[in-house]
Parts: sequence; C-alpha cells; structure tokens
Amino acid sequence: MCKVFLVIAAFLAMNSLTVLAQSSFPPGISPTKFHLYVLAGQSNMAGRGTVETVDKTPHPRVWVLNRANQWVPATDPLHFDKPDVIGVGPGLAFGKLMATQDTTVFIGLIPTAAGGSAIDAWQPGGYHEQTHSHPYDEAIKRVQLAQKTGTLHGILWHQGESDSKPEQAAVYEQKLKQLINRFRQVLSAPAVPVVVGTLGDFYVAKNPAGAQINNILRALPRSEPHVACVDASGLTDKGDQTHFDAASARELGRRYAEAMQVLERTGK
Repeated sequence: MCKVFLVIAAFLAMNSLTVLAQSSFPPGISPTKFHLYVLAGQSNMAGRGTVETVDKTPHPRVWVLNRANQWVPATDPLHFDKPDVIGVGPGLAFGKLMATQDTTVFIGLIPTAAGGSAIDAWQPGGYHEQTHSHPYDEAIKRVQLAQKTGTLHGILWHQGESDSKPEQAAVYEQKLKQLINRFRQVLSAPAVPVVVGTLGDFYVAKNPAGAQINNILRALPRSEPHVACVDASGLTDKGDQTHFDAASARELGRRYAEAMQVLERTGK
C-alpha cells in the first residue's frame, strides 16, 4: 500500500510541474512561435552585475522559466543558483535583442547556470557542491519541461573559469564537445545552434590557463557544426577580475544574440 501511495505521489508531482509551466504560458501563442533558449554554464552566465532600472524593465515578448518552473516576464536576476550574489548576466539583453529582431515570436529563456561549476558537473549525475545541485541533470529536466510549451532554438554556454588549470584545460575541448552532442541528442535537437563565449581579458590576465580555454572556445566552430563563438575582448569586470560588470554583461548578451541570429539565418 505504501509503495502504491509513493508511486501515485510521484506521478502527481511530476504532472503538477507540467501543468504549472503550461498554465502560465503566454496566452494564445503557438509553441512554434515560442522560441526557447538555454542559458548554461557558470557564474558569468548566471550574472553577477549590479541590477539597475533597465534590468528590471521587462520586454512584453521575453519570458523566463523561473525557479518554480513558471513562465513569467523576464527581469534580472534571471538565475537563482546563488541567491546572495545573483545579478545581471547576458541572458536578458540577449532575449530582448532576439525579440526585437523578430517581432512575430516570443522568447523563452531557461536559466540553468551554476556559479563555480566545472565542466565535470555538466554530465549525467554530475554534482556541484557550491550550489548543492546536479547542473546537467536539472538543466535537462527544465528544458524538457519547457519544450512542452515551446520550441528549442538555441543554447548559450559561458563557462571555463573553473577549468582554467593546466590539467583540466588539456581535456576541456573533448568534454565540451561531448556536452554539446549530449545536449543535442537528449533534447532531440540534433542541429540546435550553440553559442559559446570566451572568458574575460581580466580573468586571463590573472589566470594564464584561461587563455588555453579561450583558444579552445574560439576554435570550436571549425570542428563542430552549428556552433559559434563570441569574444569577450574589451569587456570589463566588476572589480574582482572574475565577473563582468552589468554593462559588459549586457554587451556580451547582445554579442550572443548577433551570433545566434547568424547561425539561425545561415543554418551553419
């Protein structure tokens, strides 16, 4: 009897999440017109910039899947990985520019980044101690849930600071390629565009192994189809030589959007 109760409870819990996401979906919008974008990686994707008025101003066609798996109008902070330090990342600026470029669609942002996570946490069963989370597994669940109401159009990836050590950087390329292919296979999106971003100049200046990560990221489009790399050169930090300030995070988001638009337009 107890086992039966547990099975029923698990079924109801799973379906309540589905209903939750669907019930808050923008009314009257076809799933084909609701373009979904995954925001994955570590803290610079999650965002650590200071939130200002512009970041709290929503766009009528840019939504975010919140922590409760509800679609709500997107404002910063989008992420919830480390509530005490979350702030402005590239996601909102990305979403706003994507919506501006195509006024016929809604944009759905899916925050999945985990500050401080190494790429090893982004594999099935991978665990990240700082956020007490399984970044890959939880990302997959959230994206698959979102796919019930929209269509996956792209993945944004910004990560590598935690792998900026010689021994880890040496295997980073292989692991990143495996991650991209795994995302595409599991999410049934074999040609979904992926845009990666380089680490900030300020980070490489204090950690030279970051240059090796950046070389891998810049070269990735030459060996992987439907992949682009945006360069963070010239952007500034918030004073810690690790995280982009708010203005730079917004600019990085715009660079992601421009690269994503090229991938979507050309199919390369």
